Amino acid sequence: MSPRAPRRRRLPLSVRREPVAWHRQEPTWREASPPLIAAALKRARARPAGNWYVLGPSAAVRPDAGYGRTVEGTEVVLWRDPDGALVAGPGACPHLGAPLARAPVHCGTLVCPWHGLALTGAPFAGWIPYPAHDDGVLAWVRLDAHGGEEPLEAPAVPPRPPAALSLAAVYTGTGVCESEDIVANRLDPWHGAWFHPYSFVDLTVLDDGAESDVLTVRVSFKVARRLVVPVTAAFTAPGPRTVVMRITEGEGEGSVVETHATPLGPGHDGRPRTLVTEAVIAASHRSGFALARTAAPLLRPLIRRAAGRLWRDDLAYAERRWELRRTGRFPG
Repeated sequence: MSPRAPRRRRLPLSVRREPVAWHRQEPTWREASPPLIAAALKRARARPAGNWYVLGPSAAVRPDAGYGRTVEGTEVVLWRDPDGALVAGPGACPHLGAPLARAPVHCGTLVCPWHGLALTGAPFAGWIPYPAHDDGVLAWVRLDAHGGEEPLEAPAVPPRPPAALSLAAVYTGTGVCESEDIVANRLDPWHGAWFHPYSFVDLTVLDDGAESDVLTVRVSFKVARRLVVPVTAAFTAPGPRTVVMRITEGEGEGSVVETHATPLGPGHDGRPRTLVTEAVIAASHRSGFALARTAAPLLRPLIRRAAGRLWRDDLAYAERRWELRRTGRFPG
């Protein structure tokens, strides 16, 4: 007889024997070596992005209005053409410079609210469109003048679970820092259970990525005081502004969390701003997940709220890191 395949748990939950008090956790500061994190960050920043930047959720670009962002101080507007395809270009009207970020769209044409100048996405009077890409979850724009790299035809979107079998939700937030501070935060998994005890417990780094370039972590997502969901997750940095966490074992195997850091340019105070766009693409082998997908409109706000709670702390982490670097006080 052939050996039986290992049986999966009926429920993804595990019961911890006894919760460990926060202050009694095993310290991780020795493993979270500043040179180790700096080396991982350096490798990430050396990888090409083809001048592509994430501007936000694909769903935020509606068919009836423009959607605007500023990237490296350059105004960008996105909208959809008559077929629903993404169109991008400068966010200032070529006539008198009106902001196009919220301009109405009529039959796929962006109409300037100041004097009615209509833009179809074709070049017009010095207004030159930018390459745009919609991957089904996120909206991207290519800005060759800022990226300074060899352009790529399309962004290198990380492998994801099939859209028909997954549930996607996107969180966005802005921090007073640079994109490298966001990426460095994500390349430091050792802070997870210390800095986010409301979400993570029993975190162990199995591979620090120094040789493999893949950070592998065993961690439990906290559901209640003693109820947890244990998983193994791998962190990679496929580009200078992207970190991907993929669940490799446990509940939700194959699920992906993508973190993209987009430099917006300086604010009115002269300090840098960075947009964090975090896409959670969840998948599960469980039959009940199909029901969860039908409830996606109800679940997405909950996922965004959970991500927002984590990023409230992580943006503070990134902003503190930038401030220390700015003043020359950053260790390492």
